[in-house]
Amino acid sequence: MEQEKVYKTKISSNEIELVDFRISEEVNGEIYEGIYGINVAKVQEIIQMPETFDLPASPDYVIGVFDLRGVIIPLIDLAIWLKIKEREAKLPLSKKRVVIAEFNNLKIGFLVHEAKLIRRISWDKVQAAQFSSNSHNLERGKITGTTHIEDGKTLLILDLEGIIDDLDFYADKKNKKELQEVRKKFSGNVLIVDDSTIARSLLKKNLHKMGFTVIEAHDGEMALNMLNEFHKEHPNMLTFLRFIVSDIEMPKMDGFHFAESVKNDERFQAIPLIFNSSICDKFSEQKGRDIGADAYLVKFDAQSFYEEISKILE
Repeated sequence: MEQEKVYKTKISSNEIELVDFRISEEVNGEIYEGIYGINVAKVQEIIQMPETFDLPASPDYVIGVFDLRGVIIPLIDLAIWLKIKEREAKLPLSKKRVVIAEFNNLKIGFLVHEAKLIRRISWDKVQAAQFSSNSHNLERGKITGTTHIEDGKTLLILDLEGIIDDLDFYADKKNKKELQEVRKKFSGNVLIVDDSTIARSLLKKNLHKMGFTVIEAHDGEMALNMLNEFHKEHPNMLTFLRFIVSDIEMPKMDGFHFAESVKNDERFQAIPLIFNSSICDKFSEQKGRDIGADAYLVKFDAQSFYEEISKILE
């Protein structure tokens, strides 16, 4: 017998805390300071430049690897990865900092020119990144969102998952990214909510293999609007939508706030909801469970994804 779930406690604030860091470049003798952010939930610590060891046959943005208390961690030069080639040559290594981040169950160090402060920003102040056709330094897929800060300046939120795709850390574990051929044992509609085109494409491919029809939303606000429209045609939502898969970090409305709205709405609260996020800390997982999520998965192990869906639906 299915236990009825009712969630009325407000847990989500629809805010994100960002580590504000800077990367400078020199163009025609002038120094320009780029302002960037990483979700605090992904940052473990910030350290001075460590001693590194070469990593043969690695891309130019991989400085090498270093030992952090017995753990070997790759070190990425974010300036080079972002294709900021004319960096300020006079900045000594002693001034630079390494941000140690953990996401997608991987730990990586990122070399930045300066770590400034922690900012608390509402997701409704974050806009999805848009690029002009002549964008050169900041390629698509490397910036996930933008927000304005003091003095009219713009802070760019990095999509660090792009580095994992670039380095192909899962090259020897292809099953982690994509299901092998499976019997199409399921059917019905699934709503996926994610601002990343790459993530949506990967989810869509795997869900299609399971037999589902996929509906896509780019953020929580868009997904809520879609649910309201679906309900007009399908008052019994469980006959129309099998489950929802949601990211957490999204502009306008994050996944926690979206899930809380779903679970506090009698029309939608019975629809199973799965978080699929790169954030891999226990606090975020517990927060998702407290809101009422049926599962919290870290991007992206296709087999675990399949098994969790099977367990929820069967």
